Amino acid sequence: MYVRRSAAVLAAVTVIGVATPVAQAATPSPSASLPAGLYGTTDPTYDGVWRQSLALIAQNRMKLEPAAKAVDWLAGQQCADGAFTAFRADPSKACDAKAMVDTNSTAVAVQGLAAVGERDTEVKKAVTWLKSVQNKDGGWGYTPGGASDANSTSVVIGALHAFGDDPAEIRKDGKSPYDALLKLALPCAKGGAFAYQPDKKGKLSANADATAAAVVGALGMGISPRGGEKKDIACTDAADLTPEQASANGASYLADAVAKDGHLKSALAGAEDQPDYGNTADVVVALAVQGGASAAQKPLEWLEKNAAAWAKQSGPAAYAQLILAADAAGADPRDFGGTDLVKQLNAQGPAPRTTAAESAKASEQKADDDNGVGVWWIVGVCLVAGIGVGFLLSGRTKGRRP
Repeated sequence: MYVRRSAAVLAAVTVIGVATPVAQAATPSPSASLPAGLYGTTDPTYDGVWRQSLALIAQNRMKLEPAAKAVDWLAGQQCADGAFTAFRADPSKACDAKAMVDTNSTAVAVQGLAAVGERDTEVKKAVTWLKSVQNKDGGWGYTPGGASDANSTSVVIGALHAFGDDPAEIRKDGKSPYDALLKLALPCAKGGAFAYQPDKKGKLSANADATAAAVVGALGMGISPRGGEKKDIACTDAADLTPEQASANGASYLADAVAKDGHLKSALAGAEDQPDYGNTADVVVALAVQGGASAAQKPLEWLEKNAAAWAKQSGPAAYAQLILAADAAGADPRDFGGTDLVKQLNAQGPAPRTTAAESAKASEQKADDDNGVGVWWIVGVCLVAGIGVGFLLSGRTKGRRP
């Protein structure tokens, strides 16, 4: 959901309002140069941790157990102080002062590792680092000490939620993350959206990317929230907005933004008429959280018809976004416009381990096969005995499913 939107040029696929250049994202790296366990075949310099985390989160959401080496790769990207960079080509080399650690990579890694479990030490260290770089207004910027923005604050809220903390209780100078988000909320007269950040003059401008992030973040949820109950979405002004009201107002803005075409358009200069698939997927999640599955149907249906080629070109993060959007809005990720998104995601890296449910199913099938062999063996014995033929029977085991 919420913060995989346009990534900063330095970091990930969809995080802070400036999309990673298409040429960069689409340039494949030689497979021999890619780390074992990493999902995707493109250069991971700007989005390695981001796309890996999303892949693990989506697999977990689909009740799959990610491959051990995929989890190990992500955990191995962590610096000694708990922070993450977008990608470390040589994890054996300690992070130094030049390491470009950031809140978005760290927060999404927390959610990825928390989803798969068994990584409590790494998760705790990362959350401790995130708390140490909280701004005085209660929020977070992309880089430590940078001005707070809606996307970064929202993805960190998701990390706190995944760790089990109440974001409202995580404060700096008395300010919580929700205080930072509310400062970026626009009134209904301006659509009820969220701004990414104030501009140099302190002015707030509506930003659909930031709004999709903040709608979910303001509710204290993580990167893969469940859809909510069906309800009308409307913008309501109040003297003192609550985070819940600001979230509903943001959803109202998003609903209007996709009402005509069913999708958002790219905010990149020179690409006004280009659909923004990733942020549209985030809109689906935001609308489903606030208004239930029915509120997200128009952009969901647009994605079902149009997003397959984008996901194929973009790789694991795109497949993960679509999986989370489909699931939040009540669609089947294994049959999304005729595409099995889960299968496609799994093909981007090491195959997930067998789940408990799959193991149980395999055991049941094996028992059925065994029972079938036993029944027909007994029938054969009876038939032979009935005609008085004293053959020595040799049982043949049928082919069994592993």
